[in-house]
Amino acid sequence: MSVIETRELGKRYGRLWALERCTITIPEGHFAALVGPNGAGKSTLLNLVVGLAAPSAGEVSVLGGAPAGSPVALDGIAFVAQDMPLYRHLSAADMIHLTRNLNQAFDDAHARHRLQDLAIAPTQKAGRLSGGQRAQLALTLALARHPRLLVLDEPTAALDPLARHDFMATVVTAMAEDGVSVLLSSHGLAELERVADYLILIAHGRVRLDGPVEELLGGHSLLTGPRDQPRDPRWRTIQDISAGAQSHLLVQASTGNSTPPGWEARAVSLEEMTMAYLREDARAARPTQGEMIR
Repeated sequence: MSVIETRELGKRYGRLWALERCTITIPEGHFAALVGPNGAGKSTLLNLVVGLAAPSAGEVSVLGGAPAGSPVALDGIAFVAQDMPLYRHLSAADMIHLTRNLNQAFDDAHARHRLQDLAIAPTQKAGRLSGGQRAQLALTLALARHPRLLVLDEPTAALDPLARHDFMATVVTAMAEDGVSVLLSSHGLAELERVADYLILIAHGRVRLDGPVEELLGGHSLLTGPRDQPRDPRWRTIQDISAGAQSHLLVQASTGNSTPPGWEARAVSLEEMTMAYLREDARAARPTQGEMIR
């Protein structure tokens, strides 16, 4: 079953397409990482998935075919936004009470046990909690709904390293214990490398790369060789860094391709592969000197 499936999905604001021709399929049981530069269309895609926005083109379905924003979808998806939408003047217990009343299914005991384990007193006001505690409270409210899909929009962006680690550990534990699927938008590539097994990379409103991490990494290599060495035409060079007589290439090639004589190959990391694609897109978007003059 797919937890998210889109076909030619697009969202336009006026004349600007924030997202276009997005076609992805994310199977259940995965920790999917959504990465890309600011303004790439990540939040737009998340808003379409959870039903906070309506498509301008194409289709999006969730949880095995339910339309995004439908009652079935709303019951099965929990969403934690970057700004942690908590009422500052309400206590943790008040937030539990409010969330329980706004949802058909909510595990009150589960939420209270989690806050106890986190040493967050029920009487503490949300506005007086640390950044890490606020993130954990928002995550607790989401997980107490026992969702089938947990959608997270850069929830650790403002957290310190320890708070980020604890937050991610909670998400991974929820996957293992409750079988929840996860879609996380984040800029923390090194952090994602430890937990993500599925990747969607978006730039300029379009999907540039998507699929299981293991398959994507297996289709790329880092090559080092003489700068004037002939290059295999089967390679698609994503990044070329030449220094002196040496060339360092990150290439896309089938796993069966052998390394030509004169070149040395090594495996690529998720961070290296992702950064190479982001740099390629940044170069493609940069205006030429003639365009700047015009």
